[in-house]
Amino acid sequence: MTIRSARPEDAEFIAQTILSSQRGYRPRGWFDIALGWPEELCREFIAAIATGQAVSMWHHSNFLIAECEGQPAAALCAVPAAGTGPAAWAAIEEVGAATGLTVSELEAIRRRGAYIRNCWVQGGEGDWMIEHVAADPNYRGRGLVQGLIESALEKGRAAGFRRATISFLIGNEPAERAYAKAGFVFAEEKRDPAFEAIVGAPGFRMFARTM
Repeated sequence: MTIRSARPEDAEFIAQTILSSQRGYRPRGWFDIALGWPEELCREFIAAIATGQAVSMWHHSNFLIAECEGQPAAALCAVPAAGTGPAAWAAIEEVGAATGLTVSELEAIRRRGAYIRNCWVQGGEGDWMIEHVAADPNYRGRGLVQGLIESALEKGRAAGFRRATISFLIGNEPAERAYAKAGFVFAEEKRDPAFEAIVGAPGFRMFARTM
């Protein structure tokens, strides 16, 4: 296993990582629902965000890649928790404009994606946030996620952060076990019936740990 910073040419793998991590154990995640497009178009849109000018938590510069046998096998993003929402929307607007989406189409994306607001939980302004953790099914069981998390924690410590957080769908037991193994403990959760009706999971749970 080799862990490295992601590069622009990793955009397609990052897009699949984001889709897989957002879905968790459910068939649809945030981009699936907010965009409302077939998976191929969703992947293309996210890949464009990963290489765009606007730097968000979805940008390649915020991802770490674990390689096996010279191939990307797992990934995660690690960023300061502060300001992630506005940065994410700026990235969507940039790619939307570049791909010809109208103002009303962008507003429809925002409206469809708003279902998450009542139960999303993430770190505070001073926290280091780890998100979008996923491994290729062909490479699971090799310790890739644990290696990536440790590298992400090292990156956060070097930047001066003292607490790290990670969020996941309530009911995603493999994710919960992996994060507990990495030293994270329960910090908070939020549930919402409307969210559960759309996604099929009660809400989000956040784990945290000191750096």
